[in-house]
Amino acid sequence: MKKLITVLCLSSLPLFAHASTFSLKSADFADNGVMKKAFGGNDKSNLACSGENLSPSLNWANPPVGTQSYVLLLSDPAGAKGLGVTHMLAYNIDATRNKFQQGELSKGGDFSYGTNTPGTQNYYGPCPPAGAGYHHYNFVLVATDLAKGSLPAGLSHTELVAKLKGHALGSASLVGRLGN
Repeated sequence: MKKLITVLCLSSLPLFAHASTFSLKSADFADNGVMKKAFGGNDKSNLACSGENLSPSLNWANPPVGTQSYVLLLSDPAGAKGLGVTHMLAYNIDATRNKFQQGELSKGGDFSYGTNTPGTQNYYGPCPPAGAGYHHYNFVLVATDLAKGSLPAGLSHTELVAKLKGHALGSASLVGRLGN
């Protein structure tokens, strides 16, 4: 009988030993994969920025317990000659949401935008400089304990991070590469 109880206990360990991990994925590219040019920015003043400014689809699962809203950041740490470029700040994303369809972040919706490096409040698709090769675009989804709507629209990256201190419950990330 002792052996049977021991076997049953040991066989159930994997059920409890592996908690589900907060994850972020895209049907449009694999983690560290190359993104289609369509996801790049479209800026007539920058010849290297000739995409369609179409945001990729994103989906996530297994948020931390207590999540009340999400923040989604898109940045290029090597942009601006190594100083970094923030392409998008989206926040006040409802905790019941678990995805964005392709193009949805390009249009706006039931969430707030912060002010990105180019000075706009929207999705500004990746624009690697001509001849720079591939840049890595980091999509970071932060689960927070802040109620949806508690952050004002238009925050800069620095302001948003300051307001998230003590409220971030966890994060999931995904990297897409784009180059010319």
